Amino acid sequence: MNIKDSWLKEGFVNEPISEGLDLRAEIKKLKQEKNAIIMGHFYQKDEIQDIADFVGDSLALAQEAAKTDADIILLAGVHFMGETAKILSPEKKVLVPDMNAGCSLADSCPYDAFEAFIKDHPDHTVLTYVNTTAAIKSLSDIIVTSTNAKAVVDSLPKDEKIIFGPDRNLGNYLNSVTGRNMLLWDGACHVHEKFSVEKIVELKKQHPDAEVLAHPECKKPLLILADKVGSTAALLKHTIQSSTKKFIVATESGIIHQMTKAHPEKTFIPAPPKDSTCACNDCEFMKLNTLEKIYNSLKYEWPEILIDEELRQKAVKPIVKMLEISERYGL
Repeated sequence: MNIKDSWLKEGFVNEPISEGLDLRAEIKKLKQEKNAIIMGHFYQKDEIQDIADFVGDSLALAQEAAKTDADIILLAGVHFMGETAKILSPEKKVLVPDMNAGCSLADSCPYDAFEAFIKDHPDHTVLTYVNTTAAIKSLSDIIVTSTNAKAVVDSLPKDEKIIFGPDRNLGNYLNSVTGRNMLLWDGACHVHEKFSVEKIVELKKQHPDAEVLAHPECKKPLLILADKVGSTAALLKHTIQSSTKKFIVATESGIIHQMTKAHPEKTFIPAPPKDSTCACNDCEFMKLNTLEKIYNSLKYEWPEILIDEELRQKAVKPIVKMLEISERYGL
């Protein structure tokens, strides 16, 4: 097997890095040479967030990348995020450092099964969370994010029959705050499913002055316990604006890097998962990305995200619909 065959098998460029190579300087050089931009998700390792040109939630990364004149977008996140970037920037080359960086939530909604589910309920409007594959987006009427989901649901007639997927926890949360009874797909994110309410209650006893922050992908008991429920970006904004000095953070711990950078004098405690001695709850897929893989990906311009144009055209329509609603409500 030659080296390029091994790359295909492994899903990333496994080219040895010269000892002593200044990866940050070399990555910066490659970006300039290739007119490339690095988009880093909030859940990436600290060192990746620090070299990124933009750090944000999944849709924001794709939107910001589309605004640039870059020829290459390197999406440091997970696979579906690279797809979203390609959907919005079909003329650009989109790279992901490791094709193995998938998403448990996206994987919980297989195309064939979801298509059959929709066909069983033909009179329903299909809303899907942005954390899905391009194929699932192509089956959808409107895409939502955790930031604008409530506004999108509220924009639909009260008697509208709605399918919501793939995250049942986010769907249940939306039902509770909108008074709807959406039909939910039974999917979930492995990170947000694992938080231990019991351990968080114990942390709250130890730190009674701390606010509990939770992403709406968490289970209902934790959302009830939380002082603030919101998207990753909303939780970050809250910690910046709040006079509170201590927070227990119930979402992927990568966001704590941005929280600490904004307010180093404040204390941020990662919420622990159940059945683990680990003090934080990380996404194993997000953490597959490394500076070494980013360097090799830029150097060899691989792995590249490719989407069939017919599929892309179908997938972009529900995103455009969401953006129209978001603009209407000033989101």
